[in-house]
Amino acid sequence: MAKSIPKIGSRKNGRIGSRKYVRKIHKGVIYVQAGFNNTIVTVTDLRGRVISWSSAGSCGFKGTRRSTPFAAQTAAGNAIRTVVDRGMQRAEVIIKGPGQGRDAALRAICRSGIRLRFLRDVTPLPHNGCRAPKKRRI
Repeated sequence: MAKSIPKIGSRKNGRIGSRKYVRKIHKGVIYVQAGFNNTIVTVTDLRGRVISWSSAGSCGFKGTRRSTPFAAQTAAGNAIRTVVDRGMQRAEVIIKGPGQGRDAALRAICRSGIRLRFLRDVTPLPHNGCRAPKKRRI
């Protein structure tokens, strides 16, 4: 019986395309999503392909410590360390959410040596919001 030839792009063998060399990335976009319970930092290239990501939970913080500024700073440092090694020099930063980790993550990004092209806050703000619950009668 003939042996089947595995496809290069199949998900079974875990390899999609060839990665013999690490792609150099000079510009990218850093997304910081700061919620009340966690801070997620994602680094993408200009086309939107994710290069690296980290969160306060994946850095080992659990419970209420996940929402602290120190956890956000650690998460941002972990996400950026890999892209700095790949040669990223400039980035755009997009921050979303009302959490405590916003400023700490931004400070960690500035300290990493990446030059920021612009900083955009895309936190959704309600123009009128949801209907308020009915008044409590005692």
